[in-house]
Amino acid sequence: MTSNQLQHKAESLEREDTVELIAQAKSGSHAAFEAIYRMHVGRVYAICLRILADRARAEEVTQKVFIRAWAKLNSFRGESLFSSWLYKLAVNVIVGELKCPTGRIEQQSAEIETRCHTSSGLEPSLVLRLDLEKAIALLPEQARTIFVLHDIEGLTYGEIAQAMKLAVGYGKAQLSRARKLLREALKQ
Repeated sequence: MTSNQLQHKAESLEREDTVELIAQAKSGSHAAFEAIYRMHVGRVYAICLRILADRARAEEVTQKVFIRAWAKLNSFRGESLFSSWLYKLAVNVIVGELKCPTGRIEQQSAEIETRCHTSSGLEPSLVLRLDLEKAIALLPEQARTIFVLHDIEGLTYGEIAQAMKLAVGYGKAQLSRARKLLREALKQ
């Protein structure tokens, strides 16, 4: 099967699995929304963690995303995949959170630093992954956000610009900066 065929099949399965749950949740079913939550919480948390670089803050923001999703569920019209709608909602919540710094990023950076220094005896691939996590966590906030959204999560420059209310060119420049800083950090 080609990549496009696999993607189409995955989209069809998502539509089948969630259409009824969404309809029930829109009617007020907490059980249906809980099922939707369980289907999507892992991916939402992952994007929150990668961008915020703080486990506790990522957990808080993940909960905010789902609270917002519950409140705005009736605005989902089904013109796109629910996961796409939820993902864009998550990005908007995360961007809002970035405007309210809490100082926890330094704490997470120290935690990653500790994990990297105590990683003797681990597989080289795990050490490399920890080094990459550390390097991403230490990027400047906007550069890290754009890097994660583009290179890890696959958003286009236009989607990032829209979500973060930035010019496309600025986003490209920040992505280039992030990549350069990562290369430098990983050379050490």
